Amino acid sequence: MTGGDLSVLVQYAVDEPGTPAPAFFEDCARRVFGDVAGELVVRVVDAKESAFLNERYRGERGPTNVLAFDGGELPLGEAGHRPFGDLAICAAVVAREAEEQGKSLGAHWAHIVIHGCLHLVGYDHETEAGAAEMEARERDLLGGLGIADPYVVGA
Repeated sequence: MTGGDLSVLVQYAVDEPGTPAPAFFEDCARRVFGDVAGELVVRVVDAKESAFLNERYRGERGPTNVLAFDGGELPLGEAGHRPFGDLAICAAVVAREAEEQGKSLGAHWAHIVIHGCLHLVGYDHETEAGAAEMEARERDLLGGLGIADPYVVGA
């Protein structure tokens, strides 16, 4: 897929089987950000780091699948690129959820990366209307990857 000058830095703080390669994260991000030049950092973390970040920034206990940190007010990065923000994705939670929901690990990784990137461009699921809009966008983007509706159990 071609697109704008997107820079995706992937940091692997944990070596979990089935964790995607950097090109996978870039492909998912391009589907959300399109041709807008920008920078995204994806950090693949363990449950301990995810729980720490979740409690510190959301006041929630325990690890979660993805945390999105908007780059909104950050200064422009290299070559004047917009900093989209950072994603912290817990590999163990993604793997556990995929198994519990009867989904392929790759499909669930795609869903979680796209979900996190959508948060960075302003989508949320705080209201019923917001959730419906975000889920519709996720279905559309994942469908472009040949991935079934992520909200149907066993998809």
